[in-house]
Amino acid sequence: MEKPSFPCLVSWLLLFSIYSLHVKAMNVIDSCWRSDPKWSTNRKALGNCAKGFGSSTTGGKNGAIYIVNDASDDSVNPKQGTLRYGVIQTEPLWIIFQKNMLITLKNELIISAYKTIDGRGAKVEIAYGPCFTIQLVKHVIVHGISLRDCKAAKPGPVRVSPTRVLRRSGTDGDAITIHSSSKVWIDHCYFARADDGLIDIVHGSTSVTVSNNYFTQHNKVMLLGNQDGLIPDKKMRVTIAFNHFGPGLHQRMPMVRLGYAHVANNYYEPWNIYAIGGASNPTIFSEGNYFIAGTKKEVTHRNIASRIEWEKWNWKSSKDAFTHGAFFKPSGSGSANTNYTPSQLFSVAQGSQVPSLTSDVGPLNL
Repeated sequence: MEKPSFPCLVSWLLLFSIYSLHVKAMNVIDSCWRSDPKWSTNRKALGNCAKGFGSSTTGGKNGAIYIVNDASDDSVNPKQGTLRYGVIQTEPLWIIFQKNMLITLKNELIISAYKTIDGRGAKVEIAYGPCFTIQLVKHVIVHGISLRDCKAAKPGPVRVSPTRVLRRSGTDGDAITIHSSSKVWIDHCYFARADDGLIDIVHGSTSVTVSNNYFTQHNKVMLLGNQDGLIPDKKMRVTIAFNHFGPGLHQRMPMVRLGYAHVANNYYEPWNIYAIGGASNPTIFSEGNYFIAGTKKEVTHRNIASRIEWEKWNWKSSKDAFTHGAFFKPSGSGSANTNYTPSQLFSVAQGSQVPSLTSDVGPLNL
């Protein structure tokens, strides 16, 4: 057998090194499924890849695959083949899309339990109408979808199951509202411009992971707990990891009340008001993030609290990278450790590695 020439060997080693670097740069969630070149033949393997507090969600992993082939919408009598028809079914479903599509919803899309909305392999945009509501359910995954230009929904009837239509009171216009729900994972989505927030996690919701998303062009980005003194939000546990907070964002990346947020390995471009804020004594652990300051240097903001009060709030920073004068103001004397279970746990990199780890955020071109 002829041995490879030295130039060929060097070329091979160079290509291998480039490939190895690429693999090493992939974050732990992505490497779980993207390392398989045949992922499209085993889509449900994605359901094993969440980390953090939302890692236990199964979504529609234990159900059939449902294919969306119709971009139309009817909020009361949806046709088979539309997205709404799929998400209101009572059984678990893994929902995929036959082709690229822009869906303008007629009213809020109320997603039932044990559903995965998987946009991989198509360009799927939800825009110019009301967007997603996840309420009083468990086990929901939303992956690879663009949610932009979301509008407030007007009061009116909305079908929530094959046998039930409810009269809804309307919405504020969030891109995604997670209300009194648990075991939810939002991954690789694009968020921009909404009448209210981009993601609200409220009213006792917990066990949520928000990862690998791209956020841009909005004021109030992400709200965790929407009322001071709402006791159920004390149990809230949310992981925000590997996201890119892009240009044109003002505040709430996130804003936390009462509960606990692990904010890890996110990329922050300059913010216009603040990056991470809170009220009502939440616990916040900022770990391994990459902060680029603009005119506003302080990462943190305490809302409506005296210094004597907020100095007791347990906010900690570890492994964070601060550039252009950015700084995090810690507080509290206790521990902010995540106390993850083994299945939730993931290794958090130094903040300096975040630009590489978040280089593929948002819907992927697969």
